[in-house]
Amino acid sequence: MGAPPGYRPSAWVHLLHQLPRADFQLRPVPSGFAPQEQEYQQALLLVAALAGLGLGLSLIFIAVYLIRFCCCRPPEPPGAKSPPPGGGCVTWSCIAALLVGCAGIGIGFYGNSETSDGVSQLSSALLHANHTLKAIDHLVLEMVERLGEAVRTELTTLEEVLTQRTELVAAARGARRQAEAVAQQLQGLAFWQGVPLSPVQVAEDVSYVEEYRWLAYVLLLLLELLVCLFTLLGLAKQSKWLVIVMTVMGLLVLVLSWGSMGLEAATAVGLSDFCSSPDMYILNLTQEETGLGSDILNYYFLCNQEVSNPFQQRLTLSQRALANIHSQLQGLEREAVPQFPSAQKPLLSLEETLNTTEGNLHQLVALLHCRGLHKDYGTALRGLCEDALEGLLFLLLFSLLSAGALATALCSLPRAWALFPPRSGGERGQSPGEGDGGVPGATARGQPPDGSSILLLYHSPHCTPVMTMTTQMMTTLSALRNPSASCSGSHLSEPLLQARRASVPHLRKECSRSPSVGGPEAGEKKWTTVSREGHRGPPALPKFWW
Repeated sequence: MGAPPGYRPSAWVHLLHQLPRADFQLRPVPSGFAPQEQEYQQALLLVAALAGLGLGLSLIFIAVYLIRFCCCRPPEPPGAKSPPPGGGCVTWSCIAALLVGCAGIGIGFYGNSETSDGVSQLSSALLHANHTLKAIDHLVLEMVERLGEAVRTELTTLEEVLTQRTELVAAARGARRQAEAVAQQLQGLAFWQGVPLSPVQVAEDVSYVEEYRWLAYVLLLLLELLVCLFTLLGLAKQSKWLVIVMTVMGLLVLVLSWGSMGLEAATAVGLSDFCSSPDMYILNLTQEETGLGSDILNYYFLCNQEVSNPFQQRLTLSQRALANIHSQLQGLEREAVPQFPSAQKPLLSLEETLNTTEGNLHQLVALLHCRGLHKDYGTALRGLCEDALEGLLFLLLFSLLSAGALATALCSLPRAWALFPPRSGGERGQSPGEGDGGVPGATARGQPPDGSSILLLYHSPHCTPVMTMTTQMMTTLSALRNPSASCSGSHLSEPLLQARRASVPHLRKECSRSPSVGGPEAGEKKWTTVSREGHRGPPALPKFWW
């Protein structure tokens, strides 16, 4: 078998092709590419099942590890605040595993791009081969139509003009027969006409499948990248809920990674079997799908000196017939034009038709040569067996690194989040309006409350200035409640409110200066509500609840 130009099976093809294969009964299977045979299908399924076995072992290992971590962990001594020994190692091992997973994601993007480039190269080669085949059919059809038109019009007119000279009529009829013979010979050169197999359809199907394959891998890579990045973020921020969510997502990505690994392994093994000796399989498949003769297929797929051109005889006969027609027309032009001037126009038209036909025939000879189609065949093989196979191997490496990194991370994450410091209950129960000292929002910000707001006063047994000033305020308010007071309510409202407003910061200041006696539990917060009515006249005095 002659190898296509520029294509040689790579070392990866030879290595994968030498791997042993077995069916479901573990009987050895030949490594020849035979996808229609049941034993070979079972061998590829068994290769894919190895990834399923790896997934099962990984899940069992993770489950046993987590059960041991949850159930067999030694109890912590009471009052122990320091993290257990090895906690930092667990966190860093998880981070290292996630970084390895990120590196595997980069390898996966490269492998996905290489596979896509190889399949695109295959599609381009198929489209170029289809262009060549269509050009052959178009040239043959054009030449046959031109010759048929010349026979029906110019040669018929020429015979009618030369009816008085029988020898000239015989020469014209001889040219007619030869033109019809050339047309018949040329029709046999359009070997792809009427073939049900279309390279364009094959290229479209391949591109359609490759588009969804590429998109699926991009989504898988992005999903794993997000899982790794958000897991690292959760470890950095010590966010337990984020780490738990990413653990569940990591388990899903682990299953997808093992599944893609099985698919990639089976595809790589099958592709290596095909690429080790592709000619025979493609010959048989093309002959079955197209019904073409083996001589034509061998000529284009092998293209060596051992296989002759099956169209050489037709091309030679056509060229000779066209040359004979040329010579006959030149003789008619020398003898008939002086006697029959009206014969000059059809003769010139015939000469032009023959010149065009000869030019198209030379172009057809170049297209029918095996070099063009065989080059497309080699390009398709290089794209499929070099770039695409290399990309599959990189994707296989990505899946392997991803599965190992995620399995390590899933074992390390529960131990890592167990080391997170718990949040204190006081911090979670603190109201949004409270500051560090328990001062309400408006008062803690140093904004004096107006008469219509709610005033919060802190009364503690250990705050002596507060009690003293409170006693003074109560005395003043008792005097104001006396109906015999000499001042009217309208004149007393504003000074009273100003005194109340000025007393609040002073109370806070005095209370903050006083030393704490009984601790946080000795004092008790008391809420005092002061309200002012919005109508004119004597204001309603505030009520205090102590």
